[in-house]
Amino acid sequence: MNLRVADQIAKAVLYEGYMLYPYRPSSVKNQQRWNFGVLCPASYSAAEKGNEASTMQTECLVLGSSTTALAVRVRFLQLVERTIGELRTPASEVPGDKVPEFRLVDRLTVDGRIHQPWQEAVEREISLPVSNLEALGRGPLSQAITFPREKHLEFLRDAGGVILGVTVREHEALSGVVQVTGEAVEDQVFKIRVVIANTTPFATTRGTHRQEALLSSLVSVHTVLGVEDGSFVSQFAPAERLVELVARCANVGTWPVLVGVEGESDTMLSSPIILYDYPQIAPESAGDLFDGTEIDEILSLRIMTLTDEEKREMSQSDERARAMLERTESMPVEQLMKLHGVLRGLRPLKEDNP
Repeated sequence: MNLRVADQIAKAVLYEGYMLYPYRPSSVKNQQRWNFGVLCPASYSAAEKGNEASTMQTECLVLGSSTTALAVRVRFLQLVERTIGELRTPASEVPGDKVPEFRLVDRLTVDGRIHQPWQEAVEREISLPVSNLEALGRGPLSQAITFPREKHLEFLRDAGGVILGVTVREHEALSGVVQVTGEAVEDQVFKIRVVIANTTPFATTRGTHRQEALLSSLVSVHTVLGVEDGSFVSQFAPAERLVELVARCANVGTWPVLVGVEGESDTMLSSPIILYDYPQIAPESAGDLFDGTEIDEILSLRIMTLTDEEKREMSQSDERARAMLERTESMPVEQLMKLHGVLRGLRPLKEDNP
């Protein structure tokens, strides 16, 4: 299984749209986030009449035998709410475990550094036990998704050590389930089904906003599947005898494609963003810009032209944005020129017959 290439593509899918140019929380673009592969709590999905999904289903075909081994990994982001508090009375020390009284603010500047609310994210991964196709035919393989609620405080001190504020990071408890089933649909042809469901308890009212539901959601959900002693069937270009069987595969909220070196068929990525078989990250790309619909060169040049104040907000809003800014500003001219354009796959034109 070519997990290195699969992980590289999956990483790009995981953070697609995480933060968009101009990469600042104050920009309108970044007020509405998390649009890909979101699985909300079932109660919120029902309240929205299914317009917000709570389940995702992948179906694909595997050519193999009863002993063919299948590995399944599910990855997603869990959102972390970052809020900023200003102490009502600055303090030099915090007595014991007592949290000083503070009020939530939209912005707090400490020694020239801006602190502001934001939704961060932590990566989650669920790996199911490797199972052969014969075992899957006898019954489903299930794995629970369980992450407890957590809350962490970080005190904000000035140069003199006085505590002026606090950064509060907290995420809600998450629960769900991944279920894998398999069945023989023809001799040495098996259909694999992976269903991911968000079962997190969530109280929904008429006034519940999507932003509230997102804190109890699985975000950028995708699945990586791998086989040993078998091969996946392309959803785009199946062998003629398999076209009808492929057409019967029901993929809901996701789309499986072959990944790895072209011609290999032992690894598949099921992504909420529609890709083609064997997607690749351009080798000229210096790093993630969180926007696969844009050209790296254009985004890099735009970042370079931000004002000092805009760059300041960008660098202080999010660690991933800060790393992107530092990488772009230190990019050698030679690397930037590589982004300008590359010719690949040149071939001679056929001459017309006289």
